[in-house]
Amino acid sequence: MTVHGRYSGILREDLGYLNTAGRPATVFHRANLPRVGLDDVAAAASGVMLSTPISLDAGDLITSLTFISGATAAGTPTNYWFALYGPDGALLAQTADQTSTAWAADTVKTLALATAQRITRTGTHYAAISVTATTVPTLVGTVGARPVLSGEGNLSQTSGSSLTATAPATIASPAFKRQVPLVIAS
Repeated sequence: MTVHGRYSGILREDLGYLNTAGRPATVFHRANLPRVGLDDVAAAASGVMLSTPISLDAGDLITSLTFISGATAAGTPTNYWFALYGPDGALLAQTADQTSTAWAADTVKTLALATAQRITRTGTHYAAISVTATTVPTLVGTVGARPVLSGEGNLSQTSGSSLTATAPATIASPAFKRQVPLVIAS
């Protein structure tokens, strides 16, 4: 008997849909959460980056990131952008700064990365968002637990402060965040 009881299959493959929210053949995308059981969650504070792990496969071509605002719209935004980070937490690409562009409540926001990224190594990457505004929008997502086991990573984390138009070069000193936003990489 194995640590998985009598099951002899590969758990990662059988449960992969939970990590990638399905991989339909007709529309390429990767997601960090399934699109069920989601709700309105608080994003990071103004000028603070919020990042969440997303599983990407070698060969994936990521051209854009999508976040969905919840019931609260961005109020008087001055800067917001999305960014993709590698498994080591180093910046791969950022979207253009959206400056004061409105972001209404309950609205899908898809932003193109400045440079499309061909993923070279299968594994956990990080999708990030930062909004500087008088009111930061809430996001569609879920609530996650703090890591329990040694070596277990955060499902959502904050880093940086007083961020404006440019994503930091690395995810430095990440702090656990209970709210986990849905992100779609396509």
